[in-house]
Amino acid sequence: MRGQDRAVPSVSISQMREIDRLMVEEVGVTLEQMMENAGRALAELARRGLGDLVGRRIDVLVGPGGNGGGALVAARRLANWGADVRIALASAISRMHSVPAHQLAIAEKMGLETIGSGTPLPDFGGTALVLDGLLGYSLAGAPRARAAELIVAANNSRVPNLALDVPSGLSADTGDPFEPTIRARRTLTLALPKVGLLQPSARTYVGELFVADISVPPRLYERFGLSVLDLFATEDIVRGDLS
Repeated sequence: MRGQDRAVPSVSISQMREIDRLMVEEVGVTLEQMMENAGRALAELARRGLGDLVGRRIDVLVGPGGNGGGALVAARRLANWGADVRIALASAISRMHSVPAHQLAIAEKMGLETIGSGTPLPDFGGTALVLDGLLGYSLAGAPRARAAELIVAANNSRVPNLALDVPSGLSADTGDPFEPTIRARRTLTLALPKVGLLQPSARTYVGELFVADISVPPRLYERFGLSVLDLFATEDIVRGDLS
């Protein structure tokens, strides 16, 4: 496949933050649109891993920010495809950012089960897959409170974890894990791999690395000296650890 015949470039946190800003302010692609693209890709990669989804339990761990919103989009799609989806929140609904809160409202209108941040942790017995949407690339310090509890519970369950963008608890710049950090079977990073995901210290937490197209125009990457013109030429989810 043409998009995988070449090395996949990586970006720093500061570069990715600037790309996100340019997407909204110059290109006009909204946060809602990028979140929808991220969640659709996450749901697709989950389906590739599980196959037939009908009746399969998938637990979706949701933080208050953008990663949580993307995970909620995936939850909605997976439920539509027949999975038994359960949502576990890491914060009170009142503390969620507006766009993820809107995604949660949609999920609740669909009747998806939601485990609030003030209730007992989910029992992962019978769960086929955990989606990690707790914390994103803007992580500042070790996960705390309910997010940390969910990470520990998910790791201890030994259920396969699929992380969105960056395994929660991992530094996206250095690849160093905080305590605790999700140990993912697979990680689906968005737009381009963050440099920390490719570091040796990150390998046991990232697992298999994939990259999802969230519709960033190649000309934006060119400002940072990056060429991605044919990265997604044949499919919009590609392996991200090729060099």
